[in-house]
Amino acid sequence: MIDVPSGDLGSTTALKSIKAIAPLLDRVLVQRIKAESKTAGGIFLPESAVKELNEAKVLAVGPGGVDKEGKRIQPSVAPGDKVLIPQYGGSPIKVGEEEFSLFRDHELLAKINE
Repeated sequence: MIDVPSGDLGSTTALKSIKAIAPLLDRVLVQRIKAESKTAGGIFLPESAVKELNEAKVLAVGPGGVDKEGKRIQPSVAPGDKVLIPQYGGSPIKVGEEEFSLFRDHELLAKINE
């Protein structure tokens, strides 16, 4: 896991710090969407009972990979998109208490259209 320190300011929020990370080539920076800890009936579930979702929000996208002819291949997602990610894989990044992951564009399973 890559641990990114918050710097000398101490009060720097994770969102401001994560904006300093710019994915390269065909990499995509995502943050896993947290599962609801409350049922529709209003019952709160313990953390051990809450299953981790495979949904994530795209925060940043690299410029895209390069093919054999040197042409740029555009990524299939854009910042703000919701995607399905594999259960395991990616490169985890921790900024403060927030956790993010870097995936290659081809590792993403699907784009969620809502």
